Amino acid sequence: MFIVYQIIIILIVLLLPLTVHKVEKNLEIFLFIMGIISASISHFFGPEKVWSLHLIKEGLIEPIKITLAVLIAGFLFKRFRQPITSGIIKSEGILGSHIFTFLFIVILGLISSIITAIIAAIVLTEIISVLPLDRKFEIRMTIITCFAIGIGAALTPVGEPLSTIAVARLRGEPYHADFFFLFRHLWFYIIPAVVILGIFGAFVRAQQPKIGTLQSKQLVEEGTKDILVRSGKVYLFVMALLFLGSGFKPVIDMYIVPLGDIALYWINTVSAILDNATLASAEISPKMRIDQIQFALMGLLISGGILIPGNIPNIISASKLNISSKEWAKFGVPLGIVLLIGYFIVMCAFKTG
Repeated sequence: MFIVYQIIIILIVLLLPLTVHKVEKNLEIFLFIMGIISASISHFFGPEKVWSLHLIKEGLIEPIKITLAVLIAGFLFKRFRQPITSGIIKSEGILGSHIFTFLFIVILGLISSIITAIIAAIVLTEIISVLPLDRKFEIRMTIITCFAIGIGAALTPVGEPLSTIAVARLRGEPYHADFFFLFRHLWFYIIPAVVILGIFGAFVRAQQPKIGTLQSKQLVEEGTKDILVRSGKVYLFVMALLFLGSGFKPVIDMYIVPLGDIALYWINTVSAILDNATLASAEISPKMRIDQIQFALMGLLISGGILIPGNIPNIISASKLNISSKEWAKFGVPLGIVLLIGYFIVMCAFKTG
């Protein structure tokens, strides 16, 4: 019976932020409540006890690093806003809008594997806030770049939690995964994806109607309260995803982990609303063939950009730029579907086993 309850939870988490305005405006609190309910259902009706001091401690401590990064970066960008804005203006003027757009998407996407997806997302929000974009194109450019960051960060184990966990799970026999393991086995999928997103971003930017110069865009000066509130929301968001992931873990272990690589690829689209690190932790095993690992990880990475809860860059960017769940889904869902279908065809063509 708990499976039915968890499916209902998944549907509620997926649909309510898109259909109920009050939920959309209070997404962090909503997800936190649903995380508590999901974990409690698994604890009382599932095959194992979910609630523990370890989970509570993890929920309180794990979000701290991300929250501190957002908080510190927020104050740094507030302090150095003028030189940062001037640098963006100068770069845009020298390179032109199309080349600048392509480069900042590709560079942030790839360098996120070194500076982490969190820092890359914070830099993204500062660039987007300066560029002369109307609301529709600001949202589109943000989503495209978040896809690039979320995918590109997986090239090394320091880029994001998913890649850290994947390497840790494969460190022993037979793969002996090292720092460059994911790069060796995924670069030919990840780097082209980031470049394609860069090209697409430049194309989208070309559709932007002229709204003036960079200097004429009205920049809203953030106050200390704004930075603190945003950091608090990120903290609650990450905690909520941890509880949701723990609540759904018994379902993942029972019904998702045993699936084959192609089924895993499509089932992993649930990472659009769940923490993909939790899914990676449950799924990735040294008993898997390398092509199974590739299918599982690419399904997780691409799907993570589809909706706001999918990954940390989405959460940070949506919070800073006030992008609603409905606004994100309107562009993120079709873009994600196109990428998923395209990569499914390519990966099946090169499937080794």
